[in-house]
Amino acid sequence: MDTLVMTLICLPFLMALLPAAIHVSKIRSMVVYICGAIIAVLACVTAGQWFLMGGETITFDLPYSEVFDKVILIGDFVLMFLIIYLSVKYHKTIISLLSIIQTFLVAGIELFGPHVEECTRIRIDWLTFIMILIIGIIGVAIGIYAVGYMHGYHIHHHKELTDRRSFFLAIIFVFYGAMFGLVCSMSLIWLYFFWEITSVCSFLLIGYTRTQEAIDNSFKALWMNLLGGLGIAVAIAYAIVAQGTVNLYDVIDLAIVENAPAAALVPIAMLAFAALTKSAQFPFSGWLLGAMVAPTPSSALLHSATMVKAGVYLLVRLALAMNGNYVGEMVYLCGGFTFLIASCMAIAQSDGKKVLAYSTISNLGLIVACAGAGYQETIWAAVFLIIFHAVSKSMLFQCVGAIENTTGSRDIEDMQGLAIRYPKLAFILMVGIAGMFLAPFGMLISKWAALKAFVDAPSALMVLFIVFGSSTTMFYWTKWFAKILGIHQTKGKDLTKPNEYISMYFHAILLIILCVGFPFMSRFVIEPLMNDMYGTSNQVISDGNIAIMVIMICAIFVVPMVNYFLTKNRKDKEIMIYMGGANTGDNKSFIDSMGESKELQVSNWYMTNWFGEDKLMKPAEVAGVAIIMIFLCVIIGGAF
Repeated sequence: MDTLVMTLICLPFLMALLPAAIHVSKIRSMVVYICGAIIAVLACVTAGQWFLMGGETITFDLPYSEVFDKVILIGDFVLMFLIIYLSVKYHKTIISLLSIIQTFLVAGIELFGPHVEECTRIRIDWLTFIMILIIGIIGVAIGIYAVGYMHGYHIHHHKELTDRRSFFLAIIFVFYGAMFGLVCSMSLIWLYFFWEITSVCSFLLIGYTRTQEAIDNSFKALWMNLLGGLGIAVAIAYAIVAQGTVNLYDVIDLAIVENAPAAALVPIAMLAFAALTKSAQFPFSGWLLGAMVAPTPSSALLHSATMVKAGVYLLVRLALAMNGNYVGEMVYLCGGFTFLIASCMAIAQSDGKKVLAYSTISNLGLIVACAGAGYQETIWAAVFLIIFHAVSKSMLFQCVGAIENTTGSRDIEDMQGLAIRYPKLAFILMVGIAGMFLAPFGMLISKWAALKAFVDAPSALMVLFIVFGSSTTMFYWTKWFAKILGIHQTKGKDLTKPNEYISMYFHAILLIILCVGFPFMSRFVIEPLMNDMYGTSNQVISDGNIAIMVIMICAIFVVPMVNYFLTKNRKDKEIMIYMGGANTGDNKSFIDSMGESKELQVSNWYMTNWFGEDKLMKPAEVAGVAIIMIFLCVIIGGAF
């Protein structure tokens, strides 16, 4: 097992050198496909072997762990110097101070601080099992999609930009390795190193186009995530000096023992703070919104399989240590508030990628709230949300990117009649939307479980956040869904590449399989995880209710499937329609009775006067800062 895990972590870093060195498009594409397939198979084999071993939590060291310790120490400084170089190059020097402070803090305490007993570096359990499969399957599918998408991105749509596809694909493989390392690490020092790699990689991907907007947004992502890295660095220093350990699970155990001192919550609070930055909760949501400037594959990667999942993964790890204390209150209030406000702001967006971005922030808010509460029901819901969000959101980002490449627009208003114009793209988009706002991501299962837990707690404020956040979520998804099925124009030429469709259809099929197989996944994956964390597993939803929900889930996908089969080979003859005047011949405008030309418009209501970014963003950021600062002051003040 140790050799498998070492290969799973190290191989993607080595594979990244291949697309970086190959500049012949067809050869590079083939290499990416082969390498991606190897990583996916390796992830499945690793997870499968652990499952066949009985699914028991195991801890071990990798071969040559002492060598890896030295490589990681050197790697911390390499990342620091890279950040300093890029910060100076783009005149953002002050940002590099965050990297310098945390790097010297971690390295200094590691080299010159109190001696602590070395802990084993790797842990595999049910949560690791789930994350390995998400990274290895969903992440690789995004990499396959990226090959075709980036070809069209440069050849057809952005000829003015420097073609750096080799760099882009290489960074994706680095992402894989960093995420595998992060979810397997039980050493805080190893966790910190892989955490920082994901931050630097996201910075490089967001700034891919090298436009001024891309550069500004990439540095925004960098400083916000470096702030989280500083939180982990402080947690490491405190754990070594005050607790004599660098083991994440020792830190958690010290916080959950009966009559634990208040000081034991300090490193938990710092780790939770770092997770809030990575999972883009208010006031740190700006970096995720800014990531929209990057090519679509990076958005899919950052929003589904990698960056944001690192944050919620860590919070689920910390759930037991946050249950019933100030750290948990900070996290679930921040998450619940983000869930509601981000879903409100999504209502005012017509840009498809922006809707998906706000939806991601909102959905992550619900996961964060569930993790912060720390109840068995909320963790049950959180893990399901992580799985389905990874599949649905990855597919939706890919589909919107394909629509943009085909139609030249990602505006929802320009997707009118997409079901007739591009039935394959519409089918994928509708499956993704159905999976997000109806079930199982919707109120039927996971939100219901979270709501039940907060009602039983009781927590009136969280109940309000979930009820109203679910309502606004339903509103913006319904608007988009209805637009796809609206009045249509004539069919157009679909420019989507076959390898893009391979990834999107794979996601759609996987989502349907997950929905149908929901009861089996609950019984054989999530319940063992609950046993692992809580020592017992209570049935959150009865078998009868599960059966009803599965039937409802299957029924939901009837709409996109029926629409697809009815429209895929349909040949329509365009006729001139009556529009309250003389049709000008394009079915879009007419001459009214006064002889004036007017355009026929059917559009959604976006309520920008109430829910626009200019109305809600600043107050939301101020409220987010207030929640975090007040609770951190209480936690740290109580400890000292």
